[in-house]
Amino acid sequence: MTLNLEEWTSEATAINFVDKDSWESYCRGAPQSLVAHAHFTGFEAKPGTVFFAPQTECQSAEVFFGVASGPAKDADPFIAGKLFSLLPKGLYRLGEGVDHPDQAVLAFLLSSYSYAHTARSTEDKPRLCAPKALDVTNVLRIADAIHFGRRLVNTPANDMGPDSLAEEACRVAEKYGATPAVILGDDLITHNFPLIHAVGRAAAQAPRLIDFHHGPMNGIKITLVGKGVCFDSGGLNIKPSSAMQLMKKDMGGAATALALATMIMDSNLPIRLRVLLPIVENSISANAFRPGDIYKSRKGLSVEVGDTDAEGRLILADALAYACEESPDLLLDFATLTGAARVALGPEIPPFYTGDCLLAAEIAAHAAKTHDPLWRMPLWDNYDKSLDGKNCDLVSVTSGGFSGSIIAALFLRRFVSDPKRWAHFDVYCWNPVTRPAFPQGGEVQAVRALFSLLEERAKNWKSKE
Repeated sequence: MTLNLEEWTSEATAINFVDKDSWESYCRGAPQSLVAHAHFTGFEAKPGTVFFAPQTECQSAEVFFGVASGPAKDADPFIAGKLFSLLPKGLYRLGEGVDHPDQAVLAFLLSSYSYAHTARSTEDKPRLCAPKALDVTNVLRIADAIHFGRRLVNTPANDMGPDSLAEEACRVAEKYGATPAVILGDDLITHNFPLIHAVGRAAAQAPRLIDFHHGPMNGIKITLVGKGVCFDSGGLNIKPSSAMQLMKKDMGGAATALALATMIMDSNLPIRLRVLLPIVENSISANAFRPGDIYKSRKGLSVEVGDTDAEGRLILADALAYACEESPDLLLDFATLTGAARVALGPEIPPFYTGDCLLAAEIAAHAAKTHDPLWRMPLWDNYDKSLDGKNCDLVSVTSGGFSGSIIAALFLRRFVSDPKRWAHFDVYCWNPVTRPAFPQGGEVQAVRALFSLLEERAKNWKSKE
């Protein structure tokens, strides 16, 4: 889907943002017929409510949209997204009282997403004009990439298996002139990716690793790794049916990496980008990997499988080790990795882990700037020893069930050569309910914050050249 904004025109219907005080002030000078009509409809400028002022001989038609004031003013920075569902078809422009027009436009565009079979027809949608000072290209770049990632996550596993996800990744790479390399099936053994092969070998569609580069050789070296488990049955440690229901989204890490990669490549930042996507389906068959199996990883560490339902960390381990062989300036991985992260922080706030406090502060600052919530969790060293194996270098899971998200991050750290240049994001990639700008269903998290961070790094990089 390609999004669009109309060119600004004064003929479009204005949308004025009003809180209780500004609405009362407006009413004191407004025609009494308009005030009476607003009173009749019950409009009081409560946040998220809308009033349509009809056209008269003396006044053009206008829309008034209620927003919060005072301490609650920024409670929902994307409340403007409600306009997409509240407005009838027609052409609109932002009017008075809009403090952050770029944010309002992005909220509107993000709210316009709907998975294909439920989408409103083009003729039935409200259309929005681009404000005069808006960086239209950048806003559309971000919204379009997020729409793309959401589509990948929402697509059922029978249509988004390893073959299809790999094809999507290759299309993205080729669109921007990159040449993807695909290591497929038993070639994973030949090229020393034993953990990726073990997890995916039982599926009808072969496991694979997608690898592509983009951008100038002298740019900042940024590597993105995304977990691409197209469906997770749990393997021989099979999930209960209730836990399996949403497992089409277990490739959300790969979707997130591709969405962020699209933003980076489309912007032509001075970044030498690398994308690594281990793509598998965790299935059950006679040759499925088993609890208690021990495999040598790409890094050379032997790993004992404690639970076949903890497969994501295994495929990421090989991919992260491979990424570190190129010594990137920054390594970011994304994975729908643990239910423990959701227990701790819920669906809206992904935890992240890094070995560098300065990087953590940088991520947190851009998360706040872009209203893309992220929360740092600790790589607690005292827990690391619980991963030590008796018959191997390390185990994939620990007993006891405590600190599951931290343990998973500590496992991944064992495969990262420089934890101070690495950050791991335990994303959920799903909106349980619809909120302004965040429709129910597949989601890509952390990309707006990280794209903002990388834009800033690229700007500073340019200043050094």
